[in-house]
Amino acid sequence: MPRKSTRLTFAVLATGAGVFAMLQSLIAPALPTVQHALHTSQSTATWVMTAYLLSASVFTPILGRVGDLIGKKRTLVGVLLVVLAGCLLAALAPNIGMLIVARVVQGVGGALFPLSFGIIRDEFAPSEVPGSISNLSAVIAAGGGVGIVAAGPIVSALDYRWLFWIPVAVVAATTVIALRYVPESPNRAEGKVSWLGAVLLSAWLVALLLPLSQAGTWGWGSARVLGLFAVAVALFVLWLLAEARSRSPLIDLRIMRLPAVWTTNTVALLFGAGMYALWSFLPAFVQTPSSAGYGFGASVTTSGLLMLPMLLAMFCSGILSGRLAPVVGAKALLTTGAALGAVALAFLALWHAAQWQIAVVAGVFGLGIGLAFASMANLIVGSVPPEQTGAATGMNANIRTIGGSIGAAVTSVLVTGRLQPSGLPYGSGYTHGFTLLAVLCLAAALAALLVPVRRTGRATGTARATGEPSEAGRPTAVRG
Repeated sequence: MPRKSTRLTFAVLATGAGVFAMLQSLIAPALPTVQHALHTSQSTATWVMTAYLLSASVFTPILGRVGDLIGKKRTLVGVLLVVLAGCLLAALAPNIGMLIVARVVQGVGGALFPLSFGIIRDEFAPSEVPGSISNLSAVIAAGGGVGIVAAGPIVSALDYRWLFWIPVAVVAATTVIALRYVPESPNRAEGKVSWLGAVLLSAWLVALLLPLSQAGTWGWGSARVLGLFAVAVALFVLWLLAEARSRSPLIDLRIMRLPAVWTTNTVALLFGAGMYALWSFLPAFVQTPSSAGYGFGASVTTSGLLMLPMLLAMFCSGILSGRLAPVVGAKALLTTGAALGAVALAFLALWHAAQWQIAVVAGVFGLGIGLAFASMANLIVGSVPPEQTGAATGMNANIRTIGGSIGAAVTSVLVTGRLQPSGLPYGSGYTHGFTLLAVLCLAAALAALLVPVRRTGRATGTARATGEPSEAGRPTAVRG
């Protein structure tokens, strides 16, 4: 493929991944509107988010592995077509049940992240890979922010169904261009899909994430929640045993045990807990009527605008990360990103009486997200063999999602555990929640210090993990 086409390839990958990231958050501010329009209950409406989360968690690592085996472009185009069908179905959904089904279909798009990272690694010049991954990570991070900011104006000016009609047009155009211009990656993993591993992975993820997302409704001490947690543990153990014994595992556990991989995944779990929980609860905080003793009674549009500094900051810092990584290293940027998240959340826990304080917190946290997203992706891609890129980056995204589910669930307990006579949470609930999230981000920064410092390998332009053989068959030392 001619080198000049890499810009178009990147544009296609960025558009697809950015739209999926936007779909993650776009519907959240509009859930009350959806609930009213489709004449359903609040608990049922939350399944619009839950179904998407579960589907993405299941399909992201599985289809990442499929792309490694049968070809990343082929899988990418297939995933885009499925996302297109899901968006079309959601735009036309006559009832809440059909909308939930549509969100399950859309969740397949989670595989766009690992597939895009893999195509960049396979097709771009080695010197372009770290910067391109940082830029794509910035787009992915900003996509989530765009969803939060854009939801209010779209619903106000048009209708909630346009939250899906607009992605229909974008994804359709992206699919056509991808089919025509994105090259098929030459690197293929050996073996086949371990369907036993896929089933067990799907089962323990659902058994873990379902009670985390529904515990507020079902009750943390309910038989359903405790039973599903027990099932998740049992299925996780079975999955580990099956993968360890498989000749062609879905997720190569040896790769997951590499120092650069497991430490980065630990940071993803902790930082994801803080990030997704903040995305969930900060808009609710600013929309709370001031009669509750806090909040600003903001509209969905206004609360989205208060998140605009986060969107701008995460995009700029993600782009900047690609320029800084060769100078200071991805580890330093990851540590800095997590630390900025901790600082922002600590500030929010102490000072949240004025809207400018919310905007400042959003901006600082956005800087942290941009640095952390780009650094995590580069660390994972640079530490695994090319044929494992899809599966490894898919699991990193999945672990970040699991962390987000845990963070949101625990924060929900703190925020809604004690309510005022009006039914609104006490301000102390939010303060305790933001404090917890600050501690989680601080723990992520400390975990980032454990990531082994690495250097760029001469053979591929990407780093190799400590003790892993390089393409020449020799162990590559890892240092700053």
